[in-house]
Amino acid sequence: MTIPGIERFVEAAEAAADVAGAVIRPFFRAGLAAEQKLDQSPVTIADRTAEQAMRAVLAERLPEHGILGEEFGLDHPEARLRWVLDPIDGTRAFITGRPVFGTLIALLDGDLPVLGVIDQPVTGERWVGVTGEKTRFRGPFGGAAGCRPCPSLDRAELSCTSPDMFGSDIPSWQRLSGAVRRVTLGGDCYAYGLLALGQIDVIAECDLKIWDWAALVPVVEGAGGRLTGWDGAPMRPDGDGRALAVGDAALLAPASALLSAPGRA
Repeated sequence: MTIPGIERFVEAAEAAADVAGAVIRPFFRAGLAAEQKLDQSPVTIADRTAEQAMRAVLAERLPEHGILGEEFGLDHPEARLRWVLDPIDGTRAFITGRPVFGTLIALLDGDLPVLGVIDQPVTGERWVGVTGEKTRFRGPFGGAAGCRPCPSLDRAELSCTSPDMFGSDIPSWQRLSGAVRRVTLGGDCYAYGLLALGQIDVIAECDLKIWDWAALVPVVEGAGGRLTGWDGAPMRPDGDGRALAVGDAALLAPASALLSAPGRA
């Protein structure tokens, strides 16, 4: 699918990522205080200032587009093309000095993510995904965009940010984690970038909001992977927030079957 004006939209997304990074870097490991939001997630001045900077860039370049951000809500709800922003995905990692957070920028056409950026402003790594195109990656540590073959779960590297997110779904996580070769924890959006580089094979998470997952879909799928709900269906803005990413499409059905087995709450 060719999206009219997509390169202009990519340029705007990268400009937004650039200004967010310029805001975020001086705050990293600077002893920044964090507040608790109503949902008990942390937020800092870096989150809020970075989102405001991105909004300013996108509103100047593309004033007809909508913008939905984690910190400041929705502008232009009538717009068919809508940006979805998470200035710091992984605020817990950010405030504890770990460079495994990221800035997420997505463009939705209706409910469909058509462009996604994962930017790690401290390490200088950036993933750009566009529907129908190969994911682009640049960074100083090597690696190339492209998921690796992994035909069976018993050979797979599984990741999630924290098992604490599963709540009553913990039996589903335990079934999947018991079927893989190895499990690593932590990473937020950065883990999905690593899956798109062929370093991780499966990620299962839940309770994701649209700003947590919208940018990840074009990046993962442009690298040859899949990102769906636990049932294997496409992620939806009105969905339940359960996400399953696989680098090899052969893993989707068996992983989904374990996560969705009877007994899941």
